[in-house]
Amino acid sequence: MGESRSGSRTVRRRFTILYATVFLLSGIGLLALTYLLSGSDSSSVAPLPFPSGGPSPGAEQHIRDLEEQLANVHARQSRQLLFGSLIAMAVMAVVSLLLGRVLAGRVLRPLRLITAATRRISAENLHQRLDVTGPADEVKELADTIDGLLARLESSFAAQRRFVANASHELRTPLATMRASLDVAVAKPEPAAQTVVLADRLRTELDRVDTLLDGFLVLARAQHGVLPDRVPVSLGGLAKEALAVRDADIAAKNLTVDDGVGPNTAWTRGSPALLSRMVQNLIDNAITHNQGGGWIRVVTEGDGIESRFVVETGGSVLDQHQVDRLTQPFERLGADRTGSEESSGLGLSIVAAIVAAHGGRLDLRARSEGGLRVTAAMASTAGSREDRGDREDRGDRGYRGDGEVTP
Repeated sequence: MGESRSGSRTVRRRFTILYATVFLLSGIGLLALTYLLSGSDSSSVAPLPFPSGGPSPGAEQHIRDLEEQLANVHARQSRQLLFGSLIAMAVMAVVSLLLGRVLAGRVLRPLRLITAATRRISAENLHQRLDVTGPADEVKELADTIDGLLARLESSFAAQRRFVANASHELRTPLATMRASLDVAVAKPEPAAQTVVLADRLRTELDRVDTLLDGFLVLARAQHGVLPDRVPVSLGGLAKEALAVRDADIAAKNLTVDDGVGPNTAWTRGSPALLSRMVQNLIDNAITHNQGGGWIRVVTEGDGIESRFVVETGGSVLDQHQVDRLTQPFERLGADRTGSEESSGLGLSIVAAIVAAHGGRLDLRARSEGGLRVTAAMASTAGSREDRGDREDRGDRGYRGDGEVTP
């Protein structure tokens, strides 16, 4: 964005200099022509014929005095005209710069509007168009070309998301068939030991593939940004539930949990299923990529404007540039990170897509002391008249993410 603005200022500066130079040269040419013409207008007057005998000595001296006075007057007028021309040129230089800047701004104004509108369009709102109106000139042709490009991008993104969703859905059928075949093979009387071992390994791999496909489905749904089931949701309630579900895993790693979560805090409006998946992924990520005997800090907070869900972990010092790439699918911090070989690489990319679908922001920060701090922030519904009405209709109960409501 900074480069774009700097480039815009450079173009405007160039147009300003160009217009100012044209105005100034035109003014100089006009003043020079006026000065030359004024110099050539002074024509000598033919002397009147004297009577026979010639002029008297006194009359001749008087004529020379008059001619000298006229020459002095003409020289003084020329100097005044030259001085006035120089002042006019200086004024014209300033006026040329001002007029050049104004004209450059007027010329570049449609381009600035197109740039601002294009900057507002991202992968989440490719359906928007510039829709520039006006005469069929070069600016409108540029805007129509950008609209055509956006239409092709929207079609490409939609096709990609449909493919991921459809492929993930269709692959569940052969996975279910493979599971059933394994169950049949193991259910036979006195199955071979090798068959049982192989079946257990295949089930483990099938579970991983099923988890990966489920991640693809959630990611495709979040990237579509269509959330018809928006209701008030408590991020605190979702966090409490996710921590309770993973209590055994937390104990297995001997992790210390600093729980700063209230069961009815940090309200936002969105899809309960997607927000629950977001909270679960962040807590799962904190547990999986943690060291034995480590710690986790979970906080939900809100200020009436923004509701935040914060997960913080300790560990080794991380590179912020690598952390910034974690929201991309299949990005990991490296094989040396605890648990990285067991993850699908979709957890944080799903979180980023869910937060973006809810119009929020996701901030990943490498802690200077070591470890990672993740903040998911979304618009708060605290004090909203619409949401107060929704909660009153449900008897002031909030969604907890488990399909039930809490008093």
